[in-house]
Amino acid sequence: MRVLRSIFGSSSQVLAWVHRHGLRVAGILVVVVLLIWILRIAGKRLLAFSGDRRDAGRDQQLRTLVAVFNSAATTIILVFGGLDILQQLGISVEPLIAGAGVAGLAIGFGAQTLVKDILTGFFVLLDDQYRVGDTIRAASVAGKVEKLTLRRTVLRDFDGTIHFIPNSLLGVVSNLTRDWSMAQIYIAVHYRENSDKVLQVLREAATEVRNHPDLKDRIVSDPVVPGIERVQGDEVDYVVQLQTLPGAQYDVMRELRRTAKNCLKAAGIEAWYPQINIPGATAH
Repeated sequence: MRVLRSIFGSSSQVLAWVHRHGLRVAGILVVVVLLIWILRIAGKRLLAFSGDRRDAGRDQQLRTLVAVFNSAATTIILVFGGLDILQQLGISVEPLIAGAGVAGLAIGFGAQTLVKDILTGFFVLLDDQYRVGDTIRAASVAGKVEKLTLRRTVLRDFDGTIHFIPNSLLGVVSNLTRDWSMAQIYIAVHYRENSDKVLQVLREAATEVRNHPDLKDRIVSDPVVPGIERVQGDEVDYVVQLQTLPGAQYDVMRELRRTAKNCLKAAGIEAWYPQINIPGATAH
């Protein structure tokens, strides 16, 4: 009892402290818990609303933003609540604030890249530049986004290689699968072939692909065959275009090449191929 009395004082002193400061400390704790609870409830309601829209990419973006905001807001609430409680306990907070400022400055100089990664990742999510599942080109590599955090972006390129890119090194980001994609192929035909006939055959081939049972749901526009793209020597290049859903252009292009080859062959149209003329040689 003497030890407790030496630490806390007499019962009358304890009651006086409780009356003067204890109720304020309890009130601060209640407010801190209430604010954190409101933050969590608001975040869950927002995520539930997003889930009803069945947009996986937007849901991933919103989850990350909500988690970051809740974490930052919770930290601020706890820091200010803790400082207020320390003041009620008679502890001076000025030295703590000064020390935290010096420590924060030292940490800031030592972790500039990490801070830049996090800030860049936050604005990538906020601006909805790309989502998990998108195919992008950034930091001199291209691939499908497999994971996106505030610190880094994980890409898997077309040969299976996985790239871990710190967000601060992303630079200019090109999203190859946002909203829609373009399936575009070039067909090289010999100069002697009739251009009108080639264009007609290519339109028929593109229309056949447009109506393909496995692809028609992933093609969002009618085919376009603009005409001759390039003439070089005895090579004439024609272009065929089909607008597709994001990421479906590769399957469509493969089918376009196969169908165009078969249609050109059936029509008796000669494809261009490089030829070597040897001076003095005679045909037999």
